[in-house]
Amino acid sequence: MNSAFDAATIRARAEVAMSVALEVGRETARFRRDSDPGTLTVENKGLQDFVTIADRKAEQAIHEGLLSRFPDDSFMGEESGGRSGKGGTWVVDPIDGTTNYIRGFRHWGVSIAFVVGGKVEIGVVYDAAGDKIFHAVRGGGAFKEGIPVHAAATVDPANALVILGHSRKTSFDDHLALSRRLHERGMDYRRMGAAAIDLVRVAEGAADLYYERHLNAWDMLAGALIAEEAGAVVAMPPVDRLLAQGGPVIAYSPGLAGEFAFILDIEGL
Repeated sequence: MNSAFDAATIRARAEVAMSVALEVGRETARFRRDSDPGTLTVENKGLQDFVTIADRKAEQAIHEGLLSRFPDDSFMGEESGGRSGKGGTWVVDPIDGTTNYIRGFRHWGVSIAFVVGGKVEIGVVYDAAGDKIFHAVRGGGAFKEGIPVHAAATVDPANALVILGHSRKTSFDDHLALSRRLHERGMDYRRMGAAAIDLVRVAEGAADLYYERHLNAWDMLAGALIAEEAGAVVAMPPVDRLLAQGGPVIAYSPGLAGEFAFILDIEGL
């Protein structure tokens, strides 16, 4: 870790990030409840990638909440962009699962990660479905509302529940082939559309696998740390590469490592 960031300074940032995520998450949920969906001013950035007024308001609030306390930190957000800095960098998705949010499907959240020296040191995710905060500080375990969470102890693939993401930047045929392979092993699977929430589902033991072949860094970094600290096996490219170009992520229950090793081979992880 950068010598400027000892345990106390990291913990201070984690506490602020949790408070900001909860406040912004609740305000964003309130905005959705109080708004006519037809007035949310959706701009099409692609077939399944939307920006809303709420996205922009949420990211601005997160930026102000974090940088007002830690003005020397860098900030990288899905909406406003930015670059990682030599010190610490906040990597933020103000609404992960924007399409779900727009449609009123409550599988969305706020994702805040803090990166120092190429490592994710803090992960905070607001889970809108339960109005709960998940968080982790590297080396300190993973928590939901302050209570430790752990990856599932599943060992039988017939009892496994998996979540698969899919980006239109990647092959749908490959996605179908993977779905078929897991189905043939007896696994039940879902596609939910919010990577940060999918990763914390693995962290709390509700799901046994989350895999997506291409994500941006702000979609995955916070949830990946939480899953790892909860005891899940997590694999992804180096953080610096993810910040520059995105990439794959896989997180799974350790008792099913043999079932998912082929995915690691596919990605070269």
